Amino acid sequence: MPYRHLTQLLDARFAALSPELQRAARWVREHPAELGLQSMRQSARSAGVAPATMTRLAQALGLDGFDAMRRPAIAALARSAAQAGTEKASPGVAPISALQQAQSLNVTSVALRNNTDQLQAAAMAILAARQVAFLGQRASFGIAHHLRYTCDWLRAGTQLVTNLAGAGSDELAELTQADLLVAVSQAPYSVQTVQCAQQSQSRGVPVLALTDSALSPLARTASIVLLFDAASPSFFHSMTGVQALAEILMATVAEQGGSAVVKRLGDRQQRLQSDRVYWDKPNRQRRATA
Repeated sequence: MPYRHLTQLLDARFAALSPELQRAARWVREHPAELGLQSMRQSARSAGVAPATMTRLAQALGLDGFDAMRRPAIAALARSAAQAGTEKASPGVAPISALQQAQSLNVTSVALRNNTDQLQAAAMAILAARQVAFLGQRASFGIAHHLRYTCDWLRAGTQLVTNLAGAGSDELAELTQADLLVAVSQAPYSVQTVQCAQQSQSRGVPVLALTDSALSPLARTASIVLLFDAASPSFFHSMTGVQALAEILMATVAEQGGSAVVKRLGDRQQRLQSDRVYWDKPNRQRRATA
């Protein structure tokens, strides 16, 4: 079984699992390297569950036992090691760094983990909402800011939840069932982002989540989920996948928006040119001497 099939199986059966099995499933989903390298007892200790829970999780997935659940992770690690060895052994070819390879795979994950129907549904939800609020904390704040900035070119009624002076809950308090909260987070998940999404959802506000796992607490809260990979060999998680997802989502919004989006883009460009927002002095000089 390819490792991706194991993750798909975990995602599909997660809702039917007990809370204890869900805890184990989250760990398995988010720690493929540790799963492939550690024993059942070590993996259970890392996940914070009893060793028997790992066996019961495998059985709940329709597998023979922990070793059957572990084999896809071992195979994935072996393929990765073999590929790295081949790159290093190739004469005359500069090897791609581990970080560059991870970034490339993270970008590719956007197409693998989200189909056209999902992206179009998310885009239509953004276009149909009365107001759209964008939320992301810590490393994800830049992504939320980019989403809001881009979306504001395409439609009116957007806001960035900044939580300045601790007023994040106030910024979300005015959202209703006619609005949309777009929340971004990846492991380790921001408590504030998850809690804000949960509170909004409890008040009937639809939530669109951009996250790295269908088992993440943010995904379990959202009505629409778009996924990306964030793997990285460095200390920091990679933001390449979520940035690619943000750009594809906004491109889809632009495509689905029709004439209203075209008009707003034209009006925005004309205003920025009139306000001389962008540096164009060399061009004006050339026109003057022409």
